[in-house]
Amino acid sequence: MRFLFVLFALLLCNPSLFSQSKMDKTLKRFNTESVAYIHSEDIKDTETVLLLDTRKKEEYAVSHLKNAIWVGDKAFDPSAILEQLPDKQKPIIVYCSIGVRSEDIGEKLLALGYTNVQNLYGGIFQWKNNNGLVYNLKNQPTDSVHAFDKHWGKLLLKGVKVY
Repeated sequence: MRFLFVLFALLLCNPSLFSQSKMDKTLKRFNTESVAYIHSEDIKDTETVLLLDTRKKEEYAVSHLKNAIWVGDKAFDPSAILEQLPDKQKPIIVYCSIGVRSEDIGEKLLALGYTNVQNLYGGIFQWKNNNGLVYNLKNQPTDSVHAFDKHWGKLLLKGVKVY
């Protein structure tokens, strides 16, 4: 009986256990894993990789990962990428809110010949849920994260949701 009480208390006090399950289910539903995932806890140094933000410009403006370059989703321009990123072996991590739009851009990068592309599992939401820092346009840390909309925003458990 005591075991059940402790288990219940742990589940009740750790909402991220539920969100991880929701995140897992959501990504399995929308992604094919055509671009290898990388988890936020496996990223040791954001200085040695190229971070590409595939969200809308207004989402990027609220917050983004440090040193991330905005490439957008619908605004993604393959010719500009080829010109700006001539080293096709450089490690690239793409991300969006949860990892769906970034998978699409990751596929495009792979088709362009980039060989070291990974998709941030759970996107900026999971990054923030795991206590990762995000930055505003002045390169200052912020707690705000664009939550895309109220439906998808349910997966963001930490930080200040901006719509």
